[in-house]
Amino acid sequence: MDYALIWAILVAVAVFAYVALDGFDLGVAMLFPWFKKEEDRDIMMNSVAPVWDGNETWLVLGGGGLLAVFPLAYSVLMPALYMPVIAMLLGLIFRGVAFEYRFKTRTNKHWWDLSFIIGSLVAALSQGIMLGAMLQGIKVVDRAYAGGWFDWLTWFTLFCGIAVVIGYMLLGATWLVMKAEGELQRRSYGLAFKFALGLVACIAFVSLYLPWRDSYIAERWFSFPASIWLWVLPVVLAVVTIGLLRSLKQRQQGRPYLWSLGLFLVSFLGFAISIFPYLVPRAITIWQAAAPDNSLKFLLVGAVFLLPIIFAYTGYTYWVFRGKVRADAGYHD
Repeated sequence: MDYALIWAILVAVAVFAYVALDGFDLGVAMLFPWFKKEEDRDIMMNSVAPVWDGNETWLVLGGGGLLAVFPLAYSVLMPALYMPVIAMLLGLIFRGVAFEYRFKTRTNKHWWDLSFIIGSLVAALSQGIMLGAMLQGIKVVDRAYAGGWFDWLTWFTLFCGIAVVIGYMLLGATWLVMKAEGELQRRSYGLAFKFALGLVACIAFVSLYLPWRDSYIAERWFSFPASIWLWVLPVVLAVVTIGLLRSLKQRQQGRPYLWSLGLFLVSFLGFAISIFPYLVPRAITIWQAAAPDNSLKFLLVGAVFLLPIIFAYTGYTYWVFRGKVRADAGYHD
């Protein structure tokens, strides 16, 4: 049994679960500048308050899983990405503090609103920069990071950071479409439509730029006829995009969020296909980075019990707090 591959899939599932779940509450925070009324902001925060901290479980699982089962990749990626990782964690801390204090304070809500916005923006931007740094490549010599302190900072990584911010705001807007009513919901439809177009444009640019820049990715996607089956993904992306835009035009409520997740899933699969079998692109493969098989088997036993519990807890939480949200009936009331 290929335990390294199984764990690579599990870590990928944890990372995607984090993006799908924590992405919308980061997006809701970054939408605050478009909604100035305190009542609207109360509804926005109440819509994510019951679930935001549970969503971050997947970040811990993904990061902890990478350390435990792929220690070599972790030892290379962390020095390469120290600054964006630290910035992300500080942003998440600011957001968490803002959540709690904003509900308690009566005179300084605007400061906690600002903390909520900035913390979420920094976290989202940092995650996109880390993604861009992996896609552009990380310098490795003798199984150790050999680049500089600021190798992660390029125009491409910043572009990827902005793309992730746009994507998270799309998730946030479609989440509000599902959870809000009235004027807040109506404005969220319009914002979601604009962010959807922006995200698709970013995906299209990255999809064209990377094969042009990287011969390995170009060969993976354009080595006909072997790569023909991969072109199912662009077709699926087009279908999902049309479905998302139509659902927003038709003022559907739950489907826009699901279609938005579909955009992220297709992009995530494209990213995975582009770098496979590497964990550190063009430097360290899944099997080179993996811990010994005995360790992987031992950890897999724990994961078999832990993952269903996390999925059940997450599903139950969302079920309990389903439905529309009002400003006068929130999680902290």
